Amino acid sequence: MSGGTGPAAASGRPADEGAAIGVQERLRGLVDVTGPGPDLSGGGTIAGVDVAYDDAGDRVAAAAVVLDAATHRVVGQATAVGRITFPYVSGLLAFRELPAVLDALAALGRAPDLIVCDGYGVAHPRRLGLASHLGVLTGIPAFGVAKSPFLYAFDPPGPERGASSPLLDGAETVGRALRTRTGVKPVFVSAGHLVDLDQACAHTLALSPRFRLPETTRLADRLCRAALAAG
Repeated sequence: MSGGTGPAAASGRPADEGAAIGVQERLRGLVDVTGPGPDLSGGGTIAGVDVAYDDAGDRVAAAAVVLDAATHRVVGQATAVGRITFPYVSGLLAFRELPAVLDALAALGRAPDLIVCDGYGVAHPRRLGLASHLGVLTGIPAFGVAKSPFLYAFDPPGPERGASSPLLDGAETVGRALRTRTGVKPVFVSAGHLVDLDQACAHTLALSPRFRLPETTRLADRLCRAALAAG
């Protein structure tokens, strides 16, 4: 195994696959999903982050879209386009995404109070998906909302909006399958860092008044694709 567990490796530029796994093993001990998360009842901001790839051109684009927590009005956005610096390896996807995501967040100028990632938090083989990794690096509360259950088992939740069921790694609950629209397939929510699962699910429902995916994810997806197309 090569070295590479310093700041550059932790932020998404490890020397190789072994170094990346080493980073995850080290950072997983810093993850905290016991707290309820930020109190946004008096105001605040929620950012959605997402990434798009042009593998043929070896490019990646990240977007951060910031919403007012009360009104869900867009109050800020930023993008970053760069080179893909890490190959695709299952369980190590964060290392392909983090450099551009961190650049997009830095370009906002002001840190959001909460981050919603298009992906996973502790629902990860080493309990350090993108939302957990990003939360530890930035110190900003974060959670993940994924479109698929990845490696994990679940019983279908009830058909009504708000119904949920555990997302399981053996006997361990690593997230929830959550129905955001009645009669529509669920999304898969996992706590990332400084947010517990109950609050992550509550935020997901609040951010999904009309569609299956949270507004944070929908808007960030649109913006990163546009940034990639623009070059």
